[in-house]
Amino acid sequence: MKATNFPKTLKKLLINIFQERFILMKKIKVLFFIYQMGGGGAARTLLNIINNLDRAKFQPVLVTLDYNGTYEEQLKNDVLFIKLKSKRLSRSVFELAKIIRINKIDLIFSTIPRVNTIAILAKLISFTNVKCVIREADNLGGDFKTDILLRFFGFMYKFSNQVISLSNGVKRNLIERYKVKAKDIEVIYNPVDISAIKRSLHYGEIDEEDKSLFNTNKKIVLTAGRLVSQKDHRTLLKAFAKMNAKIPSELLILGTGPLKNQLKELCDELGIRNAVHFLGFKKNPYVYIMHADLFVLSSKHEGFSHVIAEALASETPVVSTNCKSGPEEVLQKGEYGKLCAVGDYEALAARMYEILTLEKYELESMIAKGKKRANDFDASTIVKQYEEVFLKTLNKHNYNGTQKNTKMIEA
Repeated sequence: MKATNFPKTLKKLLINIFQERFILMKKIKVLFFIYQMGGGGAARTLLNIINNLDRAKFQPVLVTLDYNGTYEEQLKNDVLFIKLKSKRLSRSVFELAKIIRINKIDLIFSTIPRVNTIAILAKLISFTNVKCVIREADNLGGDFKTDILLRFFGFMYKFSNQVISLSNGVKRNLIERYKVKAKDIEVIYNPVDISAIKRSLHYGEIDEEDKSLFNTNKKIVLTAGRLVSQKDHRTLLKAFAKMNAKIPSELLILGTGPLKNQLKELCDELGIRNAVHFLGFKKNPYVYIMHADLFVLSSKHEGFSHVIAEALASETPVVSTNCKSGPEEVLQKGEYGKLCAVGDYEALAARMYEILTLEKYELESMIAKGKKRANDFDASTIVKQYEEVFLKTLNKHNYNGTQKNTKMIEA
C-alpha cells in the first residue's frame, strides 16, 4: 500500500465502521410484503423470519393485501401489521410507497415474482433511501411465454438491492431464465421453526373428528400441500393405489385447493375412495405428520420444499419426487429420505413400500438422521443469515437514514 493512500484508506475504514455501528445502535425497520398470511409456504417462511428476527436490532412491519390469513394469529404481538384496503396487487404500489415514507422504512423484503415487482416499484416511487431485498422461492419456467415473463422479472430484479434464492437449484434457474448475475444472488435455505414444531408436537392433539383415522392397524401415509397441479396429487394417488394393494394403508391429505373434486373422482376410478381422506387445512399439521408412518411429496417442482424439512423435524420418514430443486438438497441426494423421478407413480409406490417395510432398527436410524438434518434449517440459524444480508445490504449502499418511532397507520 502506498503511503499516500493510507489516510484515504483509513478514512474509508472508519466510515464503514461508523456506518455498521450506527445501524446496530438503532432498530432497523424491515417491511415484509406478501399477498396474505395464508397457509402457503411463502407465508410460513415470512412468519418464521418475522417472529425470530432479533428485536434488539430490527423492528418488523408486515403489510398484506386485504385478505385474512391463517398465520396472522401466530404473529408476535410487537409486529406492526398493516393491511391494505385493496385485494388487487396492481393497486397496492402507491399505498405501499406511502407506508414506506410515513413509517420511515429502512428495508423492504418480499417474495414471489409479482409481489417482488410491486415491492421494487414501491421502493422507486417512494423517493426515499429504502433498500429492497427480494426472494425467489421456486423453479419457474418451461414454456416460451413463461420464460419471457421471467426475463421481465429478471429485468425488474436489477432495481432491487439484493436477490435471495432459497436453494442452489433456484439460483441456477435465476441465472439461466431470469438472467440475474450470480454475484447478485445469495442462497439462504428456508427457516424451520424447530422450537415451535416441538411445542406443537408436545402440546398439540389430533382434531377430535380425525382421531378415528389413527386408531387403526393400517399404515398411515400423509401428504400436505395445496391441491393444485404443481403438487401432482394424481401421481401420488396412483402410487398409493398400487402400494395399497400390497400394504393396506390410509392416505391423509392435508390442504385445500381447486382440484379437490377432480382428485376425489380419481380416487373413485382407482377404487381407493374409502382409503383416502381429504382433511383440509390444519393449524397444527405437525402432530398429524408425527403420527403418520410416512410423509410423501409428489411435486412437479419446488424451490426448497419446506414441508419436507418440517416432516423430518416431526420425526417422520420422507419419500419425495426428485423435482427441481429443493428435495434433493434437503434430503442430500437420498441420504435422509427416498427420492424418485417426477411423475413416475410406479417408482413412487416402490419407494413408499421400501419405507413401510423397513426393519425397526432401520426405521429408527432413518428417523434419527432426518431429525438431525432438520436442525440444519433451524430458524435460529437461518434467520441470522437473513439478518446478515439485511445489514450488509444497508451498509453496502451507504446507509445513513434516521429512525423515529411511529404509530400504526391506516393505509
